[in-house]
Amino acid sequence: MPPKPKSGILDIDLYVPGKSKVPEGVRLHKLSSNESPLGSSPAAIIAAKTATEKMEEYPDGSATALRTAIAETHGLNPDNLICGNGSDEILTLLANTYLGSGDEAIFTEHGFLIYRIATLAAGGVPVSVAEEDCKASVDNILAAVTEKTKLVFIANPNNPTGTYLPIDEMRRLQAGLPEHVVLVIDAAYAEYVRRNDYEAGLEMVSGNENVIMTRTFSKIHGLAALRIGWAYGPTHMIEALNRIRGPFNMNAAAIAAGSAAIRDRQFIDSAVAHNDTWLTKVTEGLEALGLRVTPSVSNFVLIHFPKDPARNAEAADRYLTERGYVLRRVTGYGFPNALRMSIGTEEANRGTLETLKEFLA
Repeated sequence: MPPKPKSGILDIDLYVPGKSKVPEGVRLHKLSSNESPLGSSPAAIIAAKTATEKMEEYPDGSATALRTAIAETHGLNPDNLICGNGSDEILTLLANTYLGSGDEAIFTEHGFLIYRIATLAAGGVPVSVAEEDCKASVDNILAAVTEKTKLVFIANPNNPTGTYLPIDEMRRLQAGLPEHVVLVIDAAYAEYVRRNDYEAGLEMVSGNENVIMTRTFSKIHGLAALRIGWAYGPTHMIEALNRIRGPFNMNAAAIAAGSAAIRDRQFIDSAVAHNDTWLTKVTEGLEALGLRVTPSVSNFVLIHFPKDPARNAEAADRYLTERGYVLRRVTGYGFPNALRMSIGTEEANRGTLETLKEFLA
């Protein structure tokens, strides 16, 4: 008999990224992956190009320059930071560090797919809990905790819903967890949130021994191609993660670009301003077409379509794609009749709205 993967591996559905193909000859407007519509920081581009001049050398295995830049920007101790090949790697490291066979990891029903994948790959048991009106429920999460629970993953804001939990609810969640359970706050979209009652997780990490926060450079910084993620956590967690992290898990171009990008305040401010403007305009435009939109604080919106087969999400996706506007089907997230639309350039946003108007006419 051929070798067999360990238990749980074959239960993992293959991750399907946002599509990026349209009919030949049609101009592509990709709004399926929550990528930056403003490109990347010019300073980051220069830094990455410079780093490629010495490709024969191994990168700094500790990503010292990047951790220093992050620490200076956020007022943190660099020793409490770990960097990875996207935040996906760090989320996977957390599962491999804290989950054994039969241990449980909790996440919400519309949470990021990597939580289930990482849990199963580590030999753990994924536990999905119901949300309320597309929003994480602290009560439902706490009710699902058992003696086997070791991790709780929560995306705040969440993808693909765009909803968030205020800081008071996040604190209530942490206070309700046993001390041995790790609360993982995935704050990939934190920079976009403009709410006074939101906190990305820095304060919660600083005040607790069982909380860790992950972040990414793929969104606001526009460096998705370089795969840069980081986490801020208690010393004992960071030390444990570093024991199983690959010795050169970040490439030199990513380290250099990330260090430059996080210091480019002008680019970040421009990206935030663009999103603030167009998140409102896109939401209002979709609602004016009679479509329901889940209120979002991120750089995307979740659009719910009529049940009519001629006007449902599948038909809309096909119509848009044929005309070059690629949104994201979110069936795998539990939304068979919805599309997620990233906030894109002005041209892409206006074009999507006009095309949907034609489709619904």
